[in-house]
Amino acid sequence: MSAEPNPSPVEERVQALLAQMTLEEKVGQMTQIDFSVVSVANGQDAENPVDQAKLDDAIFNHHVGSILNTPTTPNNRAQPIEKWRNITQRIRDTAARSRLKIPVIYGIDAIHGATYTQNSVLFPQAISMAATFNPELSFKEGEIVAREVKASGLDWNFSPVMDIGRQPLWPRLWETYGEDVHLAQTLGGAFIKGHQGEDMAAADKAPTCLKHYVGYSYPLNGKDRTPAWIGERALREWFLPGFEAGVLAGAPSVMINSAEVDGIPGHANYHYLTEILRGELGFKGFTVSDWEDIIRLHTRDKLAASPREAVKMAVMAGVDMSMVPFNFSFYDLLLDLAKSGEVPVSRIDEAVARILRVKFQTGLFERTEPALPVAGYFATAEAVEVNRQAAREAIVLAKNDNRMLPLSKTASILVTGPTANLLSVMNGGWTITWQGASEELYPKQYPTLLQAIQRKTSGQVTFVGGQRFSDEINIEQAVNEARKHDVVVLALGEKTYTETEGNIDSLALDPVQLQLARAIFEIGKPVVLVTFGGRPRIITEIADKARAVVLGFLPGMEGGAALADILFGDVNPSGKLPISYPRVVNDITPYDHKPIEAYETNQYRPLYPFGHGLSYTHFETSGLLVKPAQIKAGDSVEVSVRVKNTGTRTGKETVLVYLNDIAASVSRPVKQLKAFEKVELQPGEQKTLHFTLTAQAMSFIGLNMRRVVEPGDFKVMVGDESVPFSVLPN
Repeated sequence: MSAEPNPSPVEERVQALLAQMTLEEKVGQMTQIDFSVVSVANGQDAENPVDQAKLDDAIFNHHVGSILNTPTTPNNRAQPIEKWRNITQRIRDTAARSRLKIPVIYGIDAIHGATYTQNSVLFPQAISMAATFNPELSFKEGEIVAREVKASGLDWNFSPVMDIGRQPLWPRLWETYGEDVHLAQTLGGAFIKGHQGEDMAAADKAPTCLKHYVGYSYPLNGKDRTPAWIGERALREWFLPGFEAGVLAGAPSVMINSAEVDGIPGHANYHYLTEILRGELGFKGFTVSDWEDIIRLHTRDKLAASPREAVKMAVMAGVDMSMVPFNFSFYDLLLDLAKSGEVPVSRIDEAVARILRVKFQTGLFERTEPALPVAGYFATAEAVEVNRQAAREAIVLAKNDNRMLPLSKTASILVTGPTANLLSVMNGGWTITWQGASEELYPKQYPTLLQAIQRKTSGQVTFVGGQRFSDEINIEQAVNEARKHDVVVLALGEKTYTETEGNIDSLALDPVQLQLARAIFEIGKPVVLVTFGGRPRIITEIADKARAVVLGFLPGMEGGAALADILFGDVNPSGKLPISYPRVVNDITPYDHKPIEAYETNQYRPLYPFGHGLSYTHFETSGLLVKPAQIKAGDSVEVSVRVKNTGTRTGKETVLVYLNDIAASVSRPVKQLKAFEKVELQPGEQKTLHFTLTAQAMSFIGLNMRRVVEPGDFKVMVGDESVPFSVLPN
């Protein structure tokens, strides 16, 4: 027998500390409370929102392991950075006076930047970062977000969302990296690596949290926190791989699906939380519940007969930390369950060890003050420039008939529509406030689309619109002004939202927006349609009539300036769609559909397909090669292809490499993205790109629910070319 390997220094510290802990201290580590539990009344407005007596009670009497959120829930609001530093310092100092001096880990939803710190750098949301097809930008975003979270005195980021975005009605679609597995794995993995680096204990790095494990993003009816019906094979083919990539990238925490899959709520699903997440994916970190979701096993899901049974059910399924969040009920119930033997102390030790391990790995035990100073680490010029580049690369030029764009900087322009003069619509939820709608709180130094257009041109710019998304627009006035101008920029889309607040019954655009658009088109002036929002609202009727269509999605604080850069040609657009943009309300078909979905009268017929995105120059791919032509199962093939800028402007192009398994024991998609690369080319410049397609890329979930590569014929597709190769029987 070989000797047991020596435990790591971290593991030695975990076990030594665990051995000293009382049962009460252990259960406390599994308890996460909202900041409002330790806050003075209206803490968001107080200079010092900590109620020290409440904090002492939480840490000394209930031994809480984690705190989350801003001072006054649900009225969350971004706080000044010095206030955050003072809040978290009070918590650190109080924890340092506890018996074992175990630090509290403070979690925050830093979804596209340090969301709840005033004047932080707020990036494009995930759906727009996916449209960049630029992993380097996602990596840099991760670095910047971690720095700004740490400079704020905070410890832990509830991000990224690794759910796959294949249900466009779902109000959190924009928090995902889109409908494709490989794209989500690549962009999400890059973000995690940038955020955590090689050492999560480094002053400028912070732990991430994968959300929301697993199946949350595919509700049958499209409403948030409603049931998904996902078979085991589909789960493993489309929904698990993002989380697997996050685990491999080193994410040390996982937040659990707030809804249910196939009748089993996420917080009670032992098969998902323990057998798959730990047994198969090898996850070593800790799991945290989503908001109030353990008690909801009783109150909402009717799975547990009592709150006590709900706690037992969740902990035994594999939940390590409970986002309670407003009281100590979880602590009291779990303590009672442990004392009665209904929850074994061994299970509690397991959970607490996982939590302590992450606290050691992230350097919390050594930290007596905020890890970083503000100067040089928060809202730096470098971070702002990276954000600006991300916004420019996130915007998708979907249509440009007769070179309508770029616009002349002397043209007279009417700007109208509900999204033309608001910063909120370019940022979405999780921006300064939870729902992101408080326009008055947005920093004034960033231009709206209207303001950015006004800054760009010497021509006449007229605006007809309101001060809020809901304001009625005078259509008669807009039409009269349109007659006086060369071109109309029509800005439509969605108000801000997230979670259940964003539930809608249809992807159809608001009727009042259609009414405005129809009236504008009737007079025959050229129209540039610009859209902002987190979902692909149906614009087919308008897009067909518009000369140009620009899809902004949620490009962040720099979105107005970036979009104006593109409209006037100062930036060459390079964004590509990370989703299939539907043509009609109920025709929701992803690009990686099955052959039966494009057979006989069935069609894949989106308004704009996945990967679509135009440029002001032209690119051609050619010379696709795949070597060798035959391989054994388990081997790789090498792919090369030339890409050339055949136009007259420098531009960036993303080359997409698709694979099709022509015949298999389980029906395979018509194509799947397996590799991509974004390159910048001068006019006339050509590059040869090289890719390796591994056995993993050729695999699928077979009849026995295991990943397999079957012998047979495959096809690699790039642009208009396709090249076959074969996997030989062993």
